[in-house]
Amino acid sequence: MAGGMRSLAKETLFYGMGSVLPKLLSWLLSLYWAFALPEISDIGVLTNFYAWVALLQVILTYGMETGFFRYANKESDPVRVFSTTFISIAFTTLLFFLAALLLLEPAAFALGGVAMKPHYLLMLVIILCFDVLGAIPFANLRFKKRPMRFAVIKLINVVMTILFNLFFFLMCPKLQVIFPEAFSWFDISHGVDYVLISNLSASVIQFLMVSPELKIQFTFDRELLGKILRYSFPILILGIAGVLNQTVDKIIFPWVYPDSDPEKANALRELGIYGQNFKIAVIMVMFTQAFRYAFEPFIFARNRGASDDRQSFSDATKYFIIFGLLIFLVTTGYLDIVKYLFPVKYHVGLKIVPIVLMGELFFGVYFNLSLWYKLTDQTRWGAYMSIFGFAITIAINILFIPQFGYMACAWASFIANLAMMLVSYFLGQKNYPIPYNLKSTGFFFLLSMIIFTGITLTYSNVADLWLRLVINTLLISIYIFAVVKKELPLRELPVIGKFFR
Repeated sequence: MAGGMRSLAKETLFYGMGSVLPKLLSWLLSLYWAFALPEISDIGVLTNFYAWVALLQVILTYGMETGFFRYANKESDPVRVFSTTFISIAFTTLLFFLAALLLLEPAAFALGGVAMKPHYLLMLVIILCFDVLGAIPFANLRFKKRPMRFAVIKLINVVMTILFNLFFFLMCPKLQVIFPEAFSWFDISHGVDYVLISNLSASVIQFLMVSPELKIQFTFDRELLGKILRYSFPILILGIAGVLNQTVDKIIFPWVYPDSDPEKANALRELGIYGQNFKIAVIMVMFTQAFRYAFEPFIFARNRGASDDRQSFSDATKYFIIFGLLIFLVTTGYLDIVKYLFPVKYHVGLKIVPIVLMGELFFGVYFNLSLWYKLTDQTRWGAYMSIFGFAITIAINILFIPQFGYMACAWASFIANLAMMLVSYFLGQKNYPIPYNLKSTGFFFLLSMIIFTGITLTYSNVADLWLRLVINTLLISIYIFAVVKKELPLRELPVIGKFFR
């Protein structure tokens, strides 16, 4: 058993590196784009593009990764499962590519009007194809318990993307001065092209690195594929609804925002401001990922000998909320510093940051609460709630973006995630009751909101930057002191503990 736990911890570490660290590096790169690209509308274009990529990637993999895991463990011949699922995805990816080529110009105009240049769409399609073709080989690495190789390839992909971007945006302007003729092709106004070329190059390299997994004897089992598709279809619906909850505002914004310009310059500029400020909320998203990979396995393993793990589920959710609220307070309390992660011209959108941060915290809590329908094999409720959240999101965005712009997007995310969290809680308590410590979490939520009100007042009434930071630090320290005193074992330590008793 101890060996199994060590293996679990090791794999958790490597898969965490392969997931959280690349997201962190990609996040830093996306912040850099705001400094490298000359126009705010360029950021709007990229925000729209990568929202589409997230959606299409879910559609084009259609739940086959989960289906592969299910049947690779269930069937006697995992290689046949790998071969069948890869052939299926390769075939549908080829159809997608051919359809995109045939419909390139009308599809580009339909997706983004004049602003969506056909060659942009072509590069996005090729990026998608390589990433989708790599999905099953990556799943096979996980199935064969090769977390190190998985993490290294994922990390190299992001590092190569960053290096290509730095070449175009840092090196090329300097080289153009030294060698004007050789670099006459470089034009910073084509920055979106360079971002897409960088991504495409890294995706090709990533696929080549994972392609040794394809050195097998390929066979195709039509009957097996039918079983996998029936199993995977609900996961596809759940995945589409889930990703739309996170991206639909960025997808539809250029269509819904009132803008008579055929280039959609104003709409893309507003979307660029929203998208760049939204990136601050990725701090909360990365915390959610890190919590899942690091803290939850520890909590769940702690009570393995108990007859019922419900108390540890409750503890995990409580600590997630407590530390998520701390991240919320630190981010909003030091917004005077955080805002310099991107240029001043984007600071007009900082007002969305607290709204989106809290919305992402609600989504993280919803993810923790979703345990009940997974443990009771009622996964259909996950699809129902995702569709419910999507309906709220799309309705608010369509109704209010024309009047309130990107503020409607922020509030749609907040309200939809809050609604999903509450519905999941009440359904969970009916189907799989867990003794959540509402008194403790309620206390910390109320305390954090009181402190956040104080932080908000400092921004309104204290002109001096350093004095604001000092006051906000003291306010955040009150929360930290309360957490340590009520929830952490420091109070039980000799010497140090007497300060928290």
